[in-house]
Amino acid sequence: MKKTIGTYRTVFISDLHLGSKHCNADALLNFLDSIETDSLYLVGDIVDGWRLSKKWYWPKKHNKVIQKVIKMAKNTDVTYVTGNHDEFLRSVKDIKVGSIPIKNRVTFTALNGKRYLVVHGDMFDHLMRSRSGRFIMHFGDIAYDGLILINQLVNWIRKLFKRPPWSLAKFLKSKAKTAANYIGDFEHEMAEYCKRQKYDGIICGHIHHASIREIDGIEYMNDGDWCESCTALVEHHDGTWEIIHAKTQ
Repeated sequence: MKKTIGTYRTVFISDLHLGSKHCNADALLNFLDSIETDSLYLVGDIVDGWRLSKKWYWPKKHNKVIQKVIKMAKNTDVTYVTGNHDEFLRSVKDIKVGSIPIKNRVTFTALNGKRYLVVHGDMFDHLMRSRSGRFIMHFGDIAYDGLILINQLVNWIRKLFKRPPWSLAKFLKSKAKTAANYIGDFEHEMAEYCKRQKYDGIICGHIHHASIREIDGIEYMNDGDWCESCTALVEHHDGTWEIIHAKTQ
């Protein structure tokens, strides 16, 4: 019998990076198997087209994730919102995977009646707006590979001593002023856009940093990622919001 850790009105996940060795498919499958939800939003970078275009990597567990989501769509409203790593889907209009619509952005109405823009968020990233910036993003993606490999070794050692997982990338971001400023600029630009467009808030991914906060009267909510933090943003049936941290071991 399936053990359900939570029943939710809505679940938002992003940055799965299927097709990448960084995807924590085990934790993701365990999470999807253990929840019940009325609606599931996949908020970009679900399939890592950048990685797959360089080298094909698609283990059976990544197939299981896709199969699980398609199975969930039989009884759950599932919406796929594209990101920069799966931007190859953006050029095709009105595309569906089974019953799952693929959109570049959607508007979500919460239980309390508030309107949220649901978008991956890369269009608010200054680095994505120029050729040189995109080159830096791709270079950073390669550097991120090295951080993850080091982190895996560190966590293997920590596991021997029965210590919880630890994120090297998150630690470096927290210590780097430039990274902190980058995240802050990203969040504030989103808030300003939503204010101009009369949204109450925004739900996004992209920067792999889960957060629920208010910025200039706008509710900013980021659902994190499934490479390191393994987090989801959920709306409870009483209208409250929460960041869920899935078990990675």
